[in-house]
Formats: sequence, structure tokens, C-alpha cells
Amino acid sequence: MNHSTTKLFNIVNRFFLVWVSCFFIASCSNHSALQKPTIQLKITQVSENVFAAIGDTNAPSYENAGHNNNLTFIITSDGVVVVNGGDNYLLAESLHFQIKLRTQQPVKLVINENGQGHAFLGNSYWQQQGVDIIAHKEAIEEIKKHGHESLATMQKRNKEKSKNTSIVFPNLSFEDKKIIILGDTVIELIRFGGAHSPGDISVWLPQQQLIITGDMAFHQRLLGVFPYTVTADWVSSFNKMRELPIKKVIPGHGSPTDLATITKYTRDYLVYLREQCAAIIEDDGDMNDAYEIDQSAYSDQDVFDILARKNAGRIFREVEEASF
Repeated sequence: MNHSTTKLFNIVNRFFLVWVSCFFIASCSNHSALQKPTIQLKITQVSENVFAAIGDTNAPSYENAGHNNNLTFIITSDGVVVVNGGDNYLLAESLHFQIKLRTQQPVKLVINENGQGHAFLGNSYWQQQGVDIIAHKEAIEEIKKHGHESLATMQKRNKEKSKNTSIVFPNLSFEDKKIIILGDTVIELIRFGGAHSPGDISVWLPQQQLIITGDMAFHQRLLGVFPYTVTADWVSSFNKMRELPIKKVIPGHGSPTDLATITKYTRDYLVYLREQCAAIIEDDGDMNDAYEIDQSAYSDQDVFDILARKNAGRIFREVEEASF
């Protein structure tokens, strides 16, 4: 290599190093410019473009800032879709911080999986960002009926962590199915039918065979049966969901898993309790017998001690009423 060539090589090399340094500094500056949120979230990467903040599998509390359900975001080539508004303004803000660390794409849509507080109370943050919010029409009715009760409960529990949170209704709705296409990503919002709570929906990514079930499916945390839950409908809806070619699952509560696991801890659990209650009724038993149903196969689930007997009692009442 002659002197001229060596000199030119050194100049090009120095220019390249300067360019790399500038790029690195700019990148670091962009991240450091983001103000660290009040609530810290740990993010799990589920696929190439799907990420989830996995919630605590215990009850909502001041310590977990109400984050006891899963908050998911999907990064596409034409924007970001968020599944669940979050329990409060600060929690939604924290999720947005994590999104900004991973992409410069704007959040274009927030999906509320149902009308429970931890699905919609963070809408107040997302509306402030100019983001559209969508939910099933039954979920919106639930928010209108009981949203202020959910807000008051959250404020009492979260204290100063509830600041800036207010009731914001989704500005978009659907009934059975809604297909969203952003860039080359297809996202389907599906209402399979009645399940855990009013307006329960799931989010299906057919290209990845990945489903974000919402409260259609549980594991690691025992599911809860509310006084208004119709478990016969839940089983039917779950069976419809199982017809999809599902390979990956982000449940409403618990870490990412597979179809077999959520089937065991959701559908099979409901079917087992319904069958046990039917047998008790057939033998002229009563509610006290239902409370004593052996649920030990599910005792490894969080909040088992809190919910197991309640679930048995409520399912007994449902099955008994259906038998009249």
C-alpha cells in the first residue's frame, strides 16, 4: 500500500469512527431524554414484534400499583397497538416509556380487553396522547355503569399513584369482530362470547398464530367467577377460541404460555366445578357441599385460598338455577 493510499484509508477510517460515535451519542441522548417513569415495568419479549408487561398474579395493591393484569404492545411498520389501557394514568405512562425505548413508531390504537378498571382506567393517559381507544360495546356499557366505582376503588388503593387518572370512554367500538391492518401486520379483535366479565375480547395475530386472550384465559393465578359470570357461556366461548391454530398465548393473567396450559387452568377447571356441582344437586346436596369440592389439583395457583370456595359457591348457584 503506497503513501497516498494509506493516507486516504486513514481519513476514511477516521470519518467512519466519527460517524459511529455521533450515531451512538445521538442514540444515547434520545434514550436519556426520556424521563424515567414513576412506576417501573419489566418487559417480556414474546415474539419479534410483540412485548408484554406481565402483571402480578396477586390482587391489585398499592405495592404493585394495580398492575395485576398483562399489558401488551404490538410494534408494526406503521405504528404500535397497545392491549389494555392499564389500571391508572401513571401505569399507562410507564408502558409508553417502555414502548419508546424500543421504537419511534407512534401508538395508534389502545384496545380495552373488557370493562374492568385495570383494562380502561389508563385510558386517560392515552387520550391525552391523541390515541384512539377501542372496546366491545358491552365493555363500554360496563364502564358507563360502574366506571366511577372502579375509579374510586383504585384511588383509595393507589393513593398518590392514582394522580391524573379519570374516566375516559373508548371512542371506537365493535360487536363480533374487527380486523385492523397496520403495515404488514394483521390484528383481529374477536368477541367469542360471554366469559369472565362483560365485553371480554381476545386479540388474534394470525400471521404469528399468537393470541392475546384477555380474561378468556388464566393460569398461574386462579380465575375468578363473579356473581354475574355465566360459566356455561365461558366454556362455550373458550371452545370457540380453541378452534384457532394457536401456537403462543399471552393470557389475561400469568406469563406467556401455550394452549394446553390455559385449557387446563381455565376451561377444564370450569368444567370440573360444573360437573361436581351438578353431581351434588343430583344427590340433593346444597351449597355447603359445593364449598367442600376437592380443588386441590389447582391449589398451586395464586389467590387459590381467596377464590376457590367463592368460585364453587357461585358455580353451584348457576348450575342449580339452570336445573329448575
